[in-house]
Amino acid sequence: MSRNIYHNKNQDSSISISKMDVIIPFSPDVPCDNNGQRMWWAFLASSMVTFFGGLFIILLWRTLKYLWTVCCHCNTKKKEAQKVNNPANSQAADGTPKGPDEKDEVVPASEVGWMTSVKDWAGVMISAQTLTGRVLVHFFPFSLFHSPIESCQNFYKDFTLQIDMFFNVFFLLYFGLRFIAANDKLWFWLEVNSVVDFFTVPPVFVSVYLNRSWLGKNEIFMVLILPSNSIKLVNLCSIFISTWLTAAGFIHLVENSGDPWENFQNSQSLSYWECVYLLMVTMSTVGYGDVYAKTTLGRLFMVFFILGGLAMFARYVPEIAALILNRKKYGGSYNSTRGRKHIVVCGHITLESVSNFLKDFLHKDRDDVNVEIVFLHNISPNLELEALFKRHFTQVEFYQGSVLNPHDLARVKIESADACLILANKYCPDPDAEDASNIMRVISIKNYSPKIRIITQMLQYHNKAHLLNIPSWNWKEGDDAICLAELKAGFIAQSCLAQGLSTMLANLFSMRSFIEIEEDTWQKYYLEGVANEMYTEYLSSAFVGLSFPAVCELCYVKLKLLLIAIENKSELGESRFVILINPGNHVKMQEGTLGFFIASDAKEVKRAFFYCKACHDDITDPKRIKKCGCKRREYIEDEHPSTLSPKKKQRNGGMRNSPNNSPKMMSRHDPLLIPGNEQMENMDMNVKQYDSTGMFHWCPSKEIEKVILTRSEASMTVLSGHVVVCIFGDVTSALVGLRNLVMPLRASNFHYHELKPIVFVGSLEYLRREWETLHNFPKVSILPGTPLSRADLRAVNINLCDMCVILSANQNNIDDASLQDKECILASLNIKSMQFDDSIGLLQANSQGFTPPGMDRSSPDSSPVHGLVRQASVTTGANIPIITELVNDSNVQFLDQDDDDDPDTELYLTQPFACGTAFAVSVLDSLMSATYFNDNILTLIRTLVTGGATPELEALLAEENALRGGYSTPQTLANRDRCRVAQLALYDGPFADLGDGGCYGDLFCKALKTYNMLCFGIYRLRDAHLATPSQCTKRYVITNPPYEFELVPTDLIFCLMQFDHNAGQSRASLSHSSHSSHSSSKKSSSVHSIPTTNRQNRSSKAREAGHKQNATRMNRMSQERKWFTDEPENAYPRNIQIKPMSTHMANQINQYKSTSSLIPPIREVEDEC
Repeated sequence: MSRNIYHNKNQDSSISISKMDVIIPFSPDVPCDNNGQRMWWAFLASSMVTFFGGLFIILLWRTLKYLWTVCCHCNTKKKEAQKVNNPANSQAADGTPKGPDEKDEVVPASEVGWMTSVKDWAGVMISAQTLTGRVLVHFFPFSLFHSPIESCQNFYKDFTLQIDMFFNVFFLLYFGLRFIAANDKLWFWLEVNSVVDFFTVPPVFVSVYLNRSWLGKNEIFMVLILPSNSIKLVNLCSIFISTWLTAAGFIHLVENSGDPWENFQNSQSLSYWECVYLLMVTMSTVGYGDVYAKTTLGRLFMVFFILGGLAMFARYVPEIAALILNRKKYGGSYNSTRGRKHIVVCGHITLESVSNFLKDFLHKDRDDVNVEIVFLHNISPNLELEALFKRHFTQVEFYQGSVLNPHDLARVKIESADACLILANKYCPDPDAEDASNIMRVISIKNYSPKIRIITQMLQYHNKAHLLNIPSWNWKEGDDAICLAELKAGFIAQSCLAQGLSTMLANLFSMRSFIEIEEDTWQKYYLEGVANEMYTEYLSSAFVGLSFPAVCELCYVKLKLLLIAIENKSELGESRFVILINPGNHVKMQEGTLGFFIASDAKEVKRAFFYCKACHDDITDPKRIKKCGCKRREYIEDEHPSTLSPKKKQRNGGMRNSPNNSPKMMSRHDPLLIPGNEQMENMDMNVKQYDSTGMFHWCPSKEIEKVILTRSEASMTVLSGHVVVCIFGDVTSALVGLRNLVMPLRASNFHYHELKPIVFVGSLEYLRREWETLHNFPKVSILPGTPLSRADLRAVNINLCDMCVILSANQNNIDDASLQDKECILASLNIKSMQFDDSIGLLQANSQGFTPPGMDRSSPDSSPVHGLVRQASVTTGANIPIITELVNDSNVQFLDQDDDDDPDTELYLTQPFACGTAFAVSVLDSLMSATYFNDNILTLIRTLVTGGATPELEALLAEENALRGGYSTPQTLANRDRCRVAQLALYDGPFADLGDGGCYGDLFCKALKTYNMLCFGIYRLRDAHLATPSQCTKRYVITNPPYEFELVPTDLIFCLMQFDHNAGQSRASLSHSSHSSHSSSKKSSSVHSIPTTNRQNRSSKAREAGHKQNATRMNRMSQERKWFTDEPENAYPRNIQIKPMSTHMANQINQYKSTSSLIPPIREVEDEC
């Protein structure tokens, strides 16, 4: 094999074979000697001898070991027999060898552990998981594809053979270590990895000895360099590719060599890639026939390979494809875009929750939303949800993972996200478990990134306290918890005070597009109001120094904007801010004041920011008010950028700075400046009438037995002007949180005599569970029964109630969505179908008293705001004011039988929702988006609907789970001085002249200037636009009508009314300020007053009958118990419930209440200011 021989080879020479020579001819490409002898058998022999030789040695060793074990077992039995006969000697005998035995046991264990460590290290080296392993995988295939069958190579000069030798020595060492550490040597010797070693390692040493290399060695080596992996995808690919390439290597070998029995004369020249192609075509059953096997060994191998290869191809390829597609689809990491923020949304990710969220978050009225939304969920989306993501692919991305995994949080770049929003499953049968899951998500996210802003939904109010236990949870930095139970109950409670308010507020923070209707129908005016939303914007410097009413009037008249509240600097500190809802004249606008507006889109609100008195004073078209070039405007713009873009607002402001710095709804009255005899007349410093924060009425805790009424006792009580709460629930039902419903009805900005009695009708077992949170509220009673019982409903005088609330705690326990609201729907239909005796209803209504003697309703000297209305006696249940809670939005179609709502109609477009008689928790989904863009919106909503819940109160409830009584100090009494929502009737009073064809804008300005009342909507009869009379008593909501909107006499006006300090000063004033004045008319479209003489006669009879009935009842029950245990001893009898205001008119035969001493005109106060 000299160099000369190699260079003198003839490329075109043919194969010459001697007849007497049995040596296998060699390829003329690699003449290793003059005789042309090939040594392929030597390479195979080395492998076979190694395998069978080792197998023989192992079997021989096992045979000898077995024989030795049998002999030792006989000797052991003899020793045990000796121990039984001589136990003393056996102990001494055992003591001697005990030490060495223990030593023998410990040493092998130590050696095996060392060997195992070495084995693990060697396994990593050859598993292609390190750089060295990857070099191995890529190096050897590079040099084998064009190698001849046999080649003569000098070990000392061939660099490739040296490297091959080096690694095979390493593999040999690794093989030896594994062999020593193996528990079962025989099975280890028969393993696939061991067989691979037998056919790859020994031939290398033969190559060094013979100075030649064989192609078969490298082909088999492909099995070694493609090991299986624990990962399923890698394992499948390894098996498939290894089988494919190894089979191609075998075909390459036999086809280039030929059959041995044919003296290798039937060989054909095929490259390795051609063999790979042949095997792939064969496995896939295509079989083009351009490349095929000619040798008998090759064809025989192909027969068996087709069977196994086809099965493997059909099984592995689809599974590999599925794994690759799924792995790439929702894996990977989020790549942030420069100059663009992103938020992470996790929690309950379903088609409904995502569609509702995206519909509101990406609404066009928000202007340009330059925010990407990244959804993270551990379950891949279904086809419908995937289609939704694709429709918003420019702003939405989905990643599969869990927020509880830090690796997944890193994938979505949670540390650089602008916020993280956690959605809750509102329909979960176990609300506490759902809240616990969301709290764990908050803990995981805060643990990974403490500075991230989190907005999470919570189902139960009492679970909000657990968020305070998270160290990095910080309300000041924008962390918010939207409690659905709290807000839902608050919305419903506000509807008890002003029917329809829940619909109006829900539409304000939900983004709705304007739908134009040409026909003159009630939907036209309703949808015009639905297009309004709540926005925030900094006020222009042109408003600095003006009072709030003046700015509010200017914004409404000139800018066509409704300003309802401002965020102003607190007097307690420059860095603290308070939200003032409809403050009085004493509040002046400061530089950089943030205003809360009701408008149709974000662009309109910018008028308040751009307004300049010098440039825009003479402009009549508000659309022309744009940015001007004044220097002062540029200064304000630099100091206070627009709040409409999603950004982290300055967190050291607002109400998050201190728990004591609670949101206030201020009025023109300063309680500390009122003369002492008027301010302290009705206040006893030693009596606890309010809770410790001064925000709610309070009474000592009562046992539930003291407030339970039987059916007969409830009938004798002659309830009127009360709130009936029908609740479905049992011992196993989840708590709905009735405290959140009662708290707004017990707000301290109502005087005690103005509080509406609350009667719960439902299961006593369920109400016992809720009573722990209700026992400190006054005027609460319970009638055990069922809301489906008409006897129970008649006992609580449901026809005389101000509102009937229908709730259910069993809604989420039913799988069928259409049946979730069956109890509430049945109760609602049951009440609407009831009939009542008008004479009895009139007698009960008269027991309330009509206009007191000497107080003529039409007298100009009476209160200017005596248009507050009350419920009249009704003869049919259809006229009873009802609000029903629904879980499934589509079930709203069953509440009204006379409407034509399509089942697929959105909830806000249906008649029951527009009328304020239905409420669904799904409308609260929009609060997530509204809170992200401006967290002050949530603070304002909570202040309006909860009656004044503060961070201080939440911290107290987290500690004690109950209200704590507090003494009536000037500081706590000052908290009563905040606005409340009321409904103003236009039939009589100072606004009667505007009620018949007047403009809404004139009413707005008159109420604001004269009485500091801020009007923001209308509650109108559904058929008021019709020319013909109608008996329909249903009303709908109109939000923020335009200035020129025409009023009708039957309209009720939503307004923010100031707290009246004089309403509760004395019994004398109460008798003139709190009794109701009624009027009736014929059943026609016109409304007429009842003659004064008739009204007085009927009133006297009614009061006389009521007093007799009440005296009998009081004598019988005075020794047993008191219904309202917190009432003063000289309080009115129970059947006379004082009602300063109500929220609705039951029918078109309007009966109004005359209040003689509500808020007096404030013109003199304005003059003083």
